[in-house]
Amino acid sequence: MEGNGGCCRSFIQSSKPYIAMISLQFGYAGMNIITKVSLNRGMSHYVLVVYRHAFATAAIAPFALVLERKIRPKITFPIFMQLFVLGLLGPVIDQNFYYAGLKFTSPTFSCAMSNMLPAMTFVMAVLCRMEKLDMKRVRCQAKLIGTIVTVAGAMLMTLYKGNIINFPWSGHLANSNNAPSANNNEDKDWLKGSILLILATLAWASFFIIQAVTQKRYQAPLSLTAIVCFLGTLQSIAVTFVMEHKPAAWTIGWDINLLAAAYAGIVSSSLAYYVQGLVMEKTGPVFVTAFSPLMMIIVAVMGSFILAENIYLGGILGAVLIVMGLYSVLWGKYKEYKEKEAESFNIPQAIKGTTATTGDITTDLQDIEIQKSSQPNPKE
Repeated sequence: MEGNGGCCRSFIQSSKPYIAMISLQFGYAGMNIITKVSLNRGMSHYVLVVYRHAFATAAIAPFALVLERKIRPKITFPIFMQLFVLGLLGPVIDQNFYYAGLKFTSPTFSCAMSNMLPAMTFVMAVLCRMEKLDMKRVRCQAKLIGTIVTVAGAMLMTLYKGNIINFPWSGHLANSNNAPSANNNEDKDWLKGSILLILATLAWASFFIIQAVTQKRYQAPLSLTAIVCFLGTLQSIAVTFVMEHKPAAWTIGWDINLLAAAYAGIVSSSLAYYVQGLVMEKTGPVFVTAFSPLMMIIVAVMGSFILAENIYLGGILGAVLIVMGLYSVLWGKYKEYKEKEAESFNIPQAIKGTTATTGDITTDLQDIEIQKSSQPNPKE
């Protein structure tokens, strides 16, 4: 009985990262669906970004103030400029372009495009010389091929739509919603939406590159996130004042608009960061990123069922290519992570080694003593 109980507890412990990441993908999928409904009902994506990051700041700032009050470093001017750029790239540019692209396309299409993130981050890391590209290594070849396949998938989704793929329930929904909407047809500007989504992904990849540099100098992750969200809120307010001239655009009530802002800010920004941090600490970043295609599948089913969204053949083929490229890049990153991990354990393993290793160390020490004795004494 005790053995069965121990096996059950061990299974639950090992399943926690999987359950957490799968739950998180459902949370992301819900954000895409709710945001799409809010944008379709006329909410400005500029205002949505402001409220989203205001909720995110309010949710994460108390934890940062309490948990990191003793380890929070001082903010110098160079660090502040990096935080300012992070707030501009993430909350302002990425989120506004993503929401605009989501409005012009569909939740499934937007999620598929977001899977380009690892490939874009890899390209930018190579250009910034943060990552070396050695084509003699298989892992580097896998990352390069995966990047090319991912870009090909994105181009296919952008330039080719194809026939509509019908789900078993989509015919019933189409019959119940057979009144075509001219506004919806005008909003389906796929090319414009695709370009906006690619720019959003590029901004998000740039965010990760700068964040990696900033975290080395400002080692307080909760405080860093809270500051970036706060600066992003202020910057988004300035952008919204320029782009939105109607005071009514700021009006928000107890409706889907408030739910979209609060849900995106608390779940997709604050809670998601905390859960990803816990899982990443135990499993590494590759494990966390590998679950992103699951969100695309969930959104495709939910979008076609709730929003009666049309799924096109070009979107499916492009999404398959993007996922194949994604896992090729992730496999290369996984091999690189394992190589670095093995290199970090080389010295401890040599010290713990067998008799042969001990003999080699003894021989090396004897050689050092011989070299010392053969050197002339400076006092003579």
